Amino acid sequence: MRQISRLGLAALLVSAAALAIGGVAAGEKKVKVGDKAPSFQSVDENGKAWKSSDHVGKKTLVLYFYPADFTGGCTAQACGFRDAIEKLGGQGIEVVGVSGDSAATHALFKKYHNLPFTLLADEKGEVAKTFGVPTKAGGNSPTIVKEGGKEVKGTAPRGATISRYTVVIDKAGNVAALDAISAAGKDAERVAELVKGLK
Repeated sequence: MRQISRLGLAALLVSAAALAIGGVAAGEKKVKVGDKAPSFQSVDENGKAWKSSDHVGKKTLVLYFYPADFTGGCTAQACGFRDAIEKLGGQGIEVVGVSGDSAATHALFKKYHNLPFTLLADEKGEVAKTFGVPTKAGGNSPTIVKEGGKEVKGTAPRGATISRYTVVIDKAGNVAALDAISAAGKDAERVAELVKGLK
């Protein structure tokens, strides 16, 4: 048996570590466009259980993952979906936002911006990881509460920080799109065009 040089062994170890850090460890299956969407469950902004099996197959499901409530890009993305909700609903689309914020923070965010869709509290990043969406450690999210006609600003702990990705699951239950998002405020418009092209 040929011996591996110390230099070669070191390179192998570095490569293995890089793969593990990137979430591509041996045997891990990454979700791809065309795959059957994995089932998952979480809790909504009211703390109630939410199961994908109750939604997938009934409408085209749009899961948009975002880093934190009340931040600039995330607010633009949420309000973009809010403003387009009638158009999206007319296309048979159900919108669901997902971040590592708590249900309580989601409730504040939803109320403050009058968001007409569900927000899932993925505090451990488990739903994100199910779809291969990158996550990192949490932190603190800003909050805003209206009290007596005034805005009271604060912060709330966030369990995980999830990268901005949008997943589209078609009515057949297959992943039709899984995209990293850079233009947060235009995501709703992009999704509307994308769904037009689905069979």
